[in-house]
Amino acid sequence: MFTLQGKEILVTGASSGIGRTAACMAAARGARMTLLARNEERLRQTMESLDGDGHRTMVCDLTDEDSLKEAVAQMPPLDGLVLCAGINEFMPVKFIRQDKLERVFQTNCFAHLLLVQLLLKRKKVNPGASIVFVSSVSSLMGVPGTLMYAASKGAVNSAVRVLASELAPQGIRVNAVCPGIVRSEMLAGTNITEEAFTGQERQYPLGLGRPEDVGFAALFHLCDGSRWLTGQTMVLDGGMTLI
Repeated sequence: MFTLQGKEILVTGASSGIGRTAACMAAARGARMTLLARNEERLRQTMESLDGDGHRTMVCDLTDEDSLKEAVAQMPPLDGLVLCAGINEFMPVKFIRQDKLERVFQTNCFAHLLLVQLLLKRKKVNPGASIVFVSSVSSLMGVPGTLMYAASKGAVNSAVRVLASELAPQGIRVNAVCPGIVRSEMLAGTNITEEAFTGQERQYPLGLGRPEDVGFAALFHLCDGSRWLTGQTMVLDGGMTLI
């Protein structure tokens, strides 16, 4: 069911966390990977972890238009995209500034939408391909301090439905996965303490997630077994929203 043999798959944010894990899992199932991120050294480490051959890396700042266009020009026609790159910043609304808001939206939403637009314009998304956005369960909730992140991911969810409608005539599927808290490098780089993690974990009947939990969801959306699924947001939260 999860074979990706011979498929060309792009993963953004592939240098760490969910992106690195999803890339390794896809390569292990036969995909040829294009890995995109800003950090060349960490991209190299991801590349060395991949099974198979024929993979490529691209150092690219998704928020830089020229860098993005250059990367797209070098990409092969794709059968799947896993759009993982993202940033988070916890901040009460009274402390939000326009530059911080723009930075979060630019990275989490606008950059990926422009990437998809450029790929489609250059006819580099094959008919029958699958596009998977990594969103967040925060987009469906109202957790204090997450306005910038939650709003950016909510915009992604809305874009998924529009893209799914527009691209369905080409057989291209567009979906999002919405993880709860996942123990990954993204959160390790924040000021969240281990004590706070433990407190959050009590709210998750199945515990906090791991990057491979999101990776398996991405594989499902990429493979042919999900060919009749589009325009959906899959919640992956260990049962947290049941409580």
